[in-house]
Amino acid sequence: MTEEKHKMKIFITGGAGYIGSHAVKALGEKGHELLVYDNLSSGNREAVLHGALVVGDLADVELLNRSIGGFRPDAVIHFAAFIVVPESVRDPLKYYRNNTANALNLIEACIRHRVPNFIFSSSAAVYGVPASGRVDESTPLNPINPYGSSKAMVERILLDTALAHPAFRYAALRYFNVAGADRQGRIGEAHKVSTHLITRALKTAKGEFPKLDIFGTDYPTPDGTCIRDYMHVDDLAEAHVVALDYLRNDGPSDIFNCGYGHGYSVREVVAMARKVAGIDFPVGESARREGDPPALTAKSDKIRRVLGWKPRYDDLEYIIRTAWEWERKR
Repeated sequence: MTEEKHKMKIFITGGAGYIGSHAVKALGEKGHELLVYDNLSSGNREAVLHGALVVGDLADVELLNRSIGGFRPDAVIHFAAFIVVPESVRDPLKYYRNNTANALNLIEACIRHRVPNFIFSSSAAVYGVPASGRVDESTPLNPINPYGSSKAMVERILLDTALAHPAFRYAALRYFNVAGADRQGRIGEAHKVSTHLITRALKTAKGEFPKLDIFGTDYPTPDGTCIRDYMHVDDLAEAHVVALDYLRNDGPSDIFNCGYGHGYSVREVVAMARKVAGIDFPVGESARREGDPPALTAKSDKIRRVLGWKPRYDDLEYIIRTAWEWERKR
């Protein structure tokens, strides 16, 4: 394969956001031609390190089709979505409109313009509260909030679309807990409202919050707090790179868990955040949140075996250190 044939034209929704911008960085460094489509509601223009940016909404079907039709991409990667679980419970229609209906707009545009490859940012939230703390791709889907349901619905739309249109193939990547930042400090998590544990811990260390709350200390885990599978955002970006190679080489449509396969408790994360920051920030204890499983980690054998994914940053201290450097820079 020549270098020119290796390069692809990739249309990326939500590429100005946290995870999307890291994927743009990874794909841009490989020389692909990128067009980022983002309404900048939670993304940042300066986070787009490669390619061109179209400021637009997926609900704007005319602009969306004009952008895809003019660019003629070889693949679409769909990151754009709302992600705050409590907000999805308070305002479910907002999530179904953006996460599901707008994804339908995008998939329809791909069929109309004969885009053959599609990568979807799904979520471990599709599993809900599974009977076992470790889940694989065959674990039954049972989302317990509109956010998880909105992602599961898109997975179903993709399945049915691929069955009806054999030239259209997709890879759905089910993310577990994503953290960390670009090791050169160029991009990182910059959400207007921070809900992720590591980010809130580090912002508490900076003094942006008076204390960090731990929700539930009586779970059936070694230290009583929830256990989650935390992965570095650069490893997740690389998962999109190998998923793209898989589809380009005629891999059939499939679903893959994205996680390291082991977890850390909330107390372990807090202890490491204190160590990395060098600040003994205040921590409070609150009641459990409804719907939080005691443990949720990925069985990630499939993505390693089928896609050849080889994570490089499976180290909690490194993950938090890159996030801390980003927070200090901000």
